[in-house]
Amino acid sequence: MKVQYLILLTALLAACKSKPAKISQDTLKVKNVKVLSASYKTHTRANPADADTTATEEQDEAYADYYVVIADTGRNYYSLRDKMFELSKSKGITIDTMDRYYDKKKDLIKLPDNYPDDDIFAGDYFMRRNPSETLSLEYLNAYKDNSDKKMIALVSGIYQTKAGADSAVKVLQPSKTAFAIKSKIYVGCLH
Repeated sequence: MKVQYLILLTALLAACKSKPAKISQDTLKVKNVKVLSASYKTHTRANPADADTTATEEQDEAYADYYVVIADTGRNYYSLRDKMFELSKSKGITIDTMDRYYDKKKDLIKLPDNYPDDDIFAGDYFMRRNPSETLSLEYLNAYKDNSDKKMIALVSGIYQTKAGADSAVKVLQPSKTAFAIKSKIYVGCLH
């Protein structure tokens, strides 16, 4: 299963080489993707009825239902960062910052402004969106609708199955703040 996932991911990355205008974090939201997909299909297909069906199918394929395990939440980046280091040391969970850091002036978890690996998201927040068993600090609203924009989540993993997420929550015990949520995450091409 992991080999198939890696092959699919490689194919998606290869297909996503062209880089149009800078994409904001809002592009990851369902309503914006619908508009982009529908307008693209409407302009490239002869039958508008086919366009709506195809756009909906493509949108569904661009999302995955994953289970996000959250060790804690809060607004203070530094206290959550300290907790992340403690969890890493006590539970042996690897930290993956994805090259992001907290910019006090912008009050934002972000990639460096001159990030060489992705000039589209350079200087902006880019959410973790693939299954992994690593710690990171993320904005909760990326995974849970109607969350405060500045609420930070200490994510300890993203899992494909509920059983995997439940096991990860047990590893975090006796924490009273750990929980898992099912989240529809955009996994399609961003470039």
